[in-house]
Amino acid sequence: MVDLRALYTKHAAAFDELRTGSTMEQPYLERVARTAEGAERMLDLGCGSSEPIARFFIERGYAVTGFDFSRTMLGIARRRHPDMTWIAGDMRALALATAFDVLIAWDSFFHLSPEDQRGMFPIFRDHVRVGGALLFTSGTEEGGGDGGDLFGDTLYHGSLATAEYAEQLDRHGFDVVDHRVSDPECGYHTIWTAKRTR
Repeated sequence: MVDLRALYTKHAAAFDELRTGSTMEQPYLERVARTAEGAERMLDLGCGSSEPIARFFIERGYAVTGFDFSRTMLGIARRRHPDMTWIAGDMRALALATAFDVLIAWDSFFHLSPEDQRGMFPIFRDHVRVGGALLFTSGTEEGGGDGGDLFGDTLYHGSLATAEYAEQLDRHGFDVVDHRVSDPECGYHTIWTAKRTR
């Protein structure tokens, strides 16, 4: 499999420049914030340099924890927002002993293999409080392979089938609030918003 950590580290500055100021995600960020009423704490899983998702929540008064496998990306985030929490690690081993109001895995979770994605749903459950909300991007059919490029370097994208995502969410206590497939107003992302209800 492609060494994604090395690629994102290699292209950290260019990726930060590309992502800074992006607004296409904003309707989804606003929706997930509304879904988790009274939210104060947010976990950005695959936060990169903090742009634009962590910044959106920081500007709205949230205490943000950013988690990413690239220490270079986290260094940019830490310099930009030194009062927030920035943690390096592999999301497959995430164990923070904290349940957040909002958890977002935007363009990060989908870099995992189908089997590793299945293993993330208990982790999502453990890190979202009952009444909290989850937002992630995905594919639509089970499989994995080349998924575009990052400044000329090939990326890996994996996916489960749409029906399995819905089943995994239900099994782990989440109700689907919104599911958009290939939204043309959001870079053709497929996006899930869910609320933990049990």
